[in-house]
Amino acid sequence: MSGIFDLTGRVAVITGGNGGIGLGIAQALNAAGCNVAIWGRNAEKNANAAASMKAGPGKVSTQFCDVSDPGSVKTAMKATLDTFGRVDGCFANAGIGGGGRRSFIDRTEEEWRRMFATNLDGVFHVFQAAARHMTERSEAGDRFGRLVATSSLASLFGTARNEHYAGTKAALNALCRALGVELARHGVTANAILPGWIKSDMTAGIMANDKFVANVMPRIPVRRFGEPSDFGGIAVYLMSKASSYHTADCFVIDGGYTAF
Repeated sequence: MSGIFDLTGRVAVITGGNGGIGLGIAQALNAAGCNVAIWGRNAEKNANAAASMKAGPGKVSTQFCDVSDPGSVKTAMKATLDTFGRVDGCFANAGIGGGGRRSFIDRTEEEWRRMFATNLDGVFHVFQAAARHMTERSEAGDRFGRLVATSSLASLFGTARNEHYAGTKAALNALCRALGVELARHGVTANAILPGWIKSDMTAGIMANDKFVANVMPRIPVRRFGEPSDFGGIAVYLMSKASSYHTADCFVIDGGYTAF
């Protein structure tokens, strides 16, 4: 890639970047010349992800990181800065799904706390660490920073018996909008990537269900399931100078995207 999509010298942190959409984002950024730091709790998956980008033009590092633990995030950020000297983009891909299909009124507080901590606290910790670094650089004249979170269709349309999941993802979208307003003066953008139906290692089980595929396919305008590489392309765009004036939410559905 060249021109505005040449990310040579840039550094992106990707949480949960060792599988599914996160890995697709990491690989696309690396192919564009971006250095990538993968933060995850699974050392074997981290290593496999790094190996898949061995031939890429950008450098790759991996760090153990539990995004729900602010101390772990602080340690991972320090290690990344020690390795690369800077962080230009932060892609928060960590999160969990509905965790069962029980009614909202039957949920326990423990279930709610776990959902909240995984889907929101982790993004807060990672984004805060990255934003502090980016705004410090901005004050020194280096005005560039990208915060991107992976959201869910549930944040727009809700979901039966997974209401607390939909609620946390909707809150994530709102956080991105608010950060976009707050950080714009520092040259830092904040956006949310919202996947539709995606083929990945994490969805292989449901994709093997012929009945599911038959029911879902007619609802997809482009008549195909999205691929992790689709979102990788959006990640490259969001990390480039092309997205300098785009701050809010970038919703990606089934390989196409619309911003508002």
